[in-house]
Amino acid sequence: MYEKSLKTAKCWLTSPYDKITQEKVKSLIEKGGEELIESFYKELDFGTGGIRGIMGVGPNRINKYTIGKATQGLANTLISVYEGKDISVAIAYDCRNNSNKLALNVAEVLTANGIKAYLFNSLRPTPELSFAVRELGCKGGVVITASHNPKEYNGFKVYGADGSSNSKPF
Repeated sequence: MYEKSLKTAKCWLTSPYDKITQEKVKSLIEKGGEELIESFYKELDFGTGGIRGIMGVGPNRINKYTIGKATQGLANTLISVYEGKDISVAIAYDCRNNSNKLALNVAEVLTANGIKAYLFNSLRPTPELSFAVRELGCKGGVVITASHNPKEYNGFKVYGADGSSNSKPF
């Protein structure tokens, strides 16, 4: 498992990964050990309504790249389901570390796909996102939160056009 993790980590030492991320990955490679394995041995799983995990570098951590990949998947799904229609998504975030930056990352990926993004300008409770999705006529919603998980965690939760986060929102 170590060799697989190391090979994946080395892929994060080049573009499109930014210099700060690359430096953090270099440090993990130099240290070796469990943190390197845990960060790179697999990708985060998309569970009931989203992904969550420890924040850090690597495909098994929450960071702008894993959030971006999840958002691209959401964009692809919305474009497929609502082909030829105007699509918008409401985005909220909580007070966890980097939640506001990750929410902005979600908005950037969606808008790059031609999807209108309604990004709250400050912290919002999750029920307000559900209301906003319905009130604005959005096709979906995203909240950046890990709710009850430890402070090292964050997450990406998807909501359907009805404002719910059920397991099949579209």
